[in-house]
Amino acid sequence: MSLYQQRGVSAQKEEVHAAIQNLNQGLYPNAFCKVYPDYLTGDDEYVNVMHADGAGTKSILAYLYWKETGDISVWRGIAQDAVVMNLDDLLCIGVYDNIIFNSTIDRNKGLIPGEVLKEIIDGTSSLFSTLESMGVRIHYLGGETADVGDVVRTVAVNGTMTARWPKKRLITNEKIAPGDVIVGLSSSGKSSYESEYNSGIGSNGLTSARHDMFSSMYGKSHPESFDPSLPSNVVYIGKHSMTEKVDIPGYSMDAGKLVLSPTRTFAPIIREILENHFDAVHGMIHSSGGGQTKCLKYLPSAMKIVKDNLFEIPPVFKFIQSASGADNREMMQVFNMGCRMEIYTPAQNAQHLIDIAKSYNVDAQVIGRVEKADKKTLSIHFEGEELQFS
Repeated sequence: MSLYQQRGVSAQKEEVHAAIQNLNQGLYPNAFCKVYPDYLTGDDEYVNVMHADGAGTKSILAYLYWKETGDISVWRGIAQDAVVMNLDDLLCIGVYDNIIFNSTIDRNKGLIPGEVLKEIIDGTSSLFSTLESMGVRIHYLGGETADVGDVVRTVAVNGTMTARWPKKRLITNEKIAPGDVIVGLSSSGKSSYESEYNSGIGSNGLTSARHDMFSSMYGKSHPESFDPSLPSNVVYIGKHSMTEKVDIPGYSMDAGKLVLSPTRTFAPIIREILENHFDAVHGMIHSSGGGQTKCLKYLPSAMKIVKDNLFEIPPVFKFIQSASGADNREMMQVFNMGCRMEIYTPAQNAQHLIDIAKSYNVDAQVIGRVEKADKKTLSIHFEGEELQFS
């Protein structure tokens, strides 16, 4: 059993998928988000989408960093994580504008004061203003903030996005086919719409990152930051402190900020791609929970995905792997490994999409291709090793 599983987390969410397998799968079962008829108006030319997600256990890292440094601004990053984990899922079905967002914040009032809530809420509003300036409109309609200290040890930051969208402008992944190539968008670096370097960590795998990287002193000083039923050999087993300096080519930041990099949204890039090259996009995958193996779940039929040209792995993932001792297979199943958005397209269109991404200073390249096969399989070539998944 992996350390990830011992900590009560499943990268593949097998039990979750089993629990919901009998629910209505929507109009397009292979689409990245569930899509339903337009129940609001009954218009056959439109669909309704409602999607929920959040920052996950990354909020615990923000809590520890805030406690150690007094830097309350890190909570704005958690607000962004909760938004982007919803937004970039919706991007994958073609939705990028005129979206409604409601937040859900559950806190332990004794540990999370009002000024933290204000940072989260203000951070959400600020992000929406930035996105609107780039043509992505999200309407913030409030939400629910609950004091549930008996349920939540520190704070959980989540949200729900809703949209009504033209059916003819949907990306459903049904067009993904052998012969397509995969254009990957880098999760790390500093885009033109970001104010600082982004490690690329996103909002997945943070349970492992937190416990594997950081020292046992955090478990002793902040027992509220982990599940007390966990065996001691998986709780804060690293050697690093939050404020330990980490050298990255061209940048210097502390370890806490490295793993707290707010999840980058690709909304400005995808908006431009869909407005100018809609027919070129056969499918999109947000490599979030499940990391580089996420794509297997959304293939429309039997085919083989080959990823043999991934980006150079960003330092944060090397840092995590060194601390955890995880093998390459587990890393690929848990983390995005530097590529968090995949666009499936005919080869002749790839350069157009790459050029758009690079115009925003986001690295992009063809990371792989789709081949004929008798079943759904994935082959990842990494550091001289071929990793097989099905």
